[in-house]
Amino acid sequence: MALQIRIVVPAGTADSVVEIARNHPGVSEISRTEGASLIPEGDVIVLQAVRESVEELLEKLHGLDISHQGSLSITAPELVISERLDQADQAVAGDGADAIIWDEVEKDTNADSKLTWSYLVFLVIAVQLAGIGIVTDSTIAIVGAMVVGPEFGPLAGLALALVDRRWQLARRASVALVIGFPIAMALTALATIVSVQLGLFDPAVVLSKNSATEFIYHPGPYSFIVAVLAGAAGMLSLIGRKSAALVGVFISVTTVPAAGYVAVALVLGEQGRAAGSVLQLLLNVTGIVVSAAAVLFIYRVVRRRRPAPTRYSAAHAAAAARGVGARNPFRR
Repeated sequence: MALQIRIVVPAGTADSVVEIARNHPGVSEISRTEGASLIPEGDVIVLQAVRESVEELLEKLHGLDISHQGSLSITAPELVISERLDQADQAVAGDGADAIIWDEVEKDTNADSKLTWSYLVFLVIAVQLAGIGIVTDSTIAIVGAMVVGPEFGPLAGLALALVDRRWQLARRASVALVIGFPIAMALTALATIVSVQLGLFDPAVVLSKNSATEFIYHPGPYSFIVAVLAGAAGMLSLIGRKSAALVGVFISVTTVPAAGYVAVALVLGEQGRAAGSVLQLLLNVTGIVVSAAAVLFIYRVVRRRRPAPTRYSAAHAAAAARGVGARNPFRR
């Protein structure tokens, strides 16, 4: 799998970039256009490299503080036909499908772990769908709620924060969960009250023993096991850019259905079922975060070294070297 790396830096730094690229076995092509960048002034360098070598290459490039002087962007062409690329692929160990690019992981988790309006709207819709599925005994609606739910983003952010000890990321992800779920559950409870008043469903039918939704408020050993497996699969799909597998993870866990059942059960006076749903929710959240963090940690142990300094940590270190006060590395 080939990746194209576009770098914009001042002319003085461009020489160092080219030197690093020339000595990197995974790089198959190097192009440099002097003075092509007007803002900021400098050269534009385009590299082509195999994916499994990019993390090591970025580790060296981040040492040049490129993000402070210019920019570095990575794209993936759909098709590259090149014997030089094939030779570069053979020259480096590993496989592109298993390669981690830590900047990419951080970008995805950082973007998806924020409490944004879109995140909140998707979570509210998901919990509402779950509530409708519960009161109408619709498995399809419950599965749909699982797919729509955006909660894996903050959970993955928590996992990355635990492994990298990035407490600011942990706080941001926690805020998205701690604020998002109560709001979605409160609106679902309000919708349930309105539905009862309008006679849209029979509470007695919902409270009768129903094997289709019983799993939501009756957590067991397999609840945690499924959450652990889903968390591992979710992090692997995030690392490997396999979106189809990530959708399967959403369907396998009951975080959103559990939140929906808490709201419905409390409105209908079923505190026992509500408590069971809360336990189900906590088990799923814990299992996903622990296993996702374990996957990241195992990848690091297998590599037998710390991950490459990303643009966030590189900018932080550069600011310290210049004697500038430490700034928030996640602010643009």
